[in-house]
Amino acid sequence: MHDRAVNGQQTRDIMNTPIKAAALAAPMAMLSAAPVLAQSVDEKVNQIFANSTGWFVNFIFSPFPGTSFPWIVMWLVIAATVFTLYFGFIQFRAFPHSISLVKGDYSDPNDAGEVSHFQALATALSGTVGLGNIAGVAVAVGIGGPGATFWMILAGLLGMASKFTECTLGVKYRNEYADGTVSGGPMYYMTKGFKERGLPAGGFMAILFSIFCVLGALGGGNMFQANQAHAQIANVVGDFPGWITGFIFAGIVFAVIVGGLKSIASVTEKVVPFMGVLYVATALVIILMNADMIGWAFGQIFAGAFTGLGIAGGMVGALIQGFKRAAFSNEAGVGSAAIAHSAVRTKEPITEGFVSLLEPFIDTVVICTMTALVIIITGQLVSDPNTGLYLLDEGASTIQTVDGNKGVALTSAAFSSAFPFFKYILAIAVILFAFSTMISWSYYGLKAWTFLFGEGKTKELTFKIIFCLFVVIGASANLGPVIDFSDAMIFAMAVVNIMALYLLMPIVKKELDSYLSRLKSGEIKKFG
Repeated sequence: MHDRAVNGQQTRDIMNTPIKAAALAAPMAMLSAAPVLAQSVDEKVNQIFANSTGWFVNFIFSPFPGTSFPWIVMWLVIAATVFTLYFGFIQFRAFPHSISLVKGDYSDPNDAGEVSHFQALATALSGTVGLGNIAGVAVAVGIGGPGATFWMILAGLLGMASKFTECTLGVKYRNEYADGTVSGGPMYYMTKGFKERGLPAGGFMAILFSIFCVLGALGGGNMFQANQAHAQIANVVGDFPGWITGFIFAGIVFAVIVGGLKSIASVTEKVVPFMGVLYVATALVIILMNADMIGWAFGQIFAGAFTGLGIAGGMVGALIQGFKRAAFSNEAGVGSAAIAHSAVRTKEPITEGFVSLLEPFIDTVVICTMTALVIIITGQLVSDPNTGLYLLDEGASTIQTVDGNKGVALTSAAFSSAFPFFKYILAIAVILFAFSTMISWSYYGLKAWTFLFGEGKTKELTFKIIFCLFVVIGASANLGPVIDFSDAMIFAMAVVNIMALYLLMPIVKKELDSYLSRLKSGEIKKFG
């Protein structure tokens, strides 16, 4: 996703997904209020949330007893490991076939669904690739050292199996309507899948998941994105009222989402590849400019993964930071991506499971690793010239950096060391990341909304208007404890979703065995 970010040089505890912001903040009053009034309202909302929801936030992000490892991260990583073993390392076995599916080699245009495999992947990626890849990785490396990168990659590879499991179920149990639209996601496989297996509580779990999803979408899916996009723009062009950015973003977002998923997919299939190529290409140029340092950088990553290179927490510190980064970046196990992937044109649910496993690979293994390599290679982390060990800030648990940069400022400094104009590229990247995340999470929130309140144009339009109002609020407000609450909503989705995945994974195994046997026999043929 898009980690807790950064206004200027300041980073707000970038440990969690950037799922930030309040779903209950009196939108109309704040829209018409002056900045001072908006600030006072925001402070009041922050106080209310701090007093009434702090226990929930503390529970979600509390450490596992006897460790400093947040139990929610352990919950995600253990699930990813279980699915990897249960499906026989499917993320590696199916990787080549996944590429063929994305290319459209097996796509029948007459299958039910709204978007192609590539469009579904682009839409889901647009909801995960973002500020977390820019700022979150910098925080992980700054706290856990280069070794955090190793554990981040490992967690990303494991997370591919979680995505495979939830997205297969999303397609299998989706609702297909006469007008060609579909609705799918965890709330549908919880109700229909549980009923099929004779399991209780599916309806309750689906409602709970949908509530968490709506609140998370209104928070991190728009308010945080608009807030951080405005902050980055202001850093480049100078300070100006946030509501201006908010109205511009809201207008563009509404113009896209009012057309439904096909409209969203047509945008994300262009924006996601562009922003990904822009960011990765810049990173690759810097890495190649320092080709002689690549071997050394990977040496630092592997050594740090198992020794800690003298940093606080040693190997355990590196492991925790790496796993956090991956879990909070690619959302594997959260269930959000299953909503987007459910709309794909296919009659074989397992095919979208194959396609979806590419998502954590691109988001975490490729883009996050590129960020970490640039930071390490450009010498942003300060080490002792005699011992080679990284030095800690006095009285702090973070590694000393050149000019004291942290978070997105560290990433920006690393890129700018090679390209002084990079702050402009970063501003473009942040804007595109924020925009693509908003339109993707609008769809996630919409499908949870319609599950709770029913399908229909009026109900859909109501949610879309509410969503865009919160875009304006997010760009204008100073976000506080509300951010923590919204983060907690997203990971509460994972608590409910993974319970369902454990109970339904035998169904995925049956789908997998059937598909692979038919693929091997030639019954499943190429169309492309």
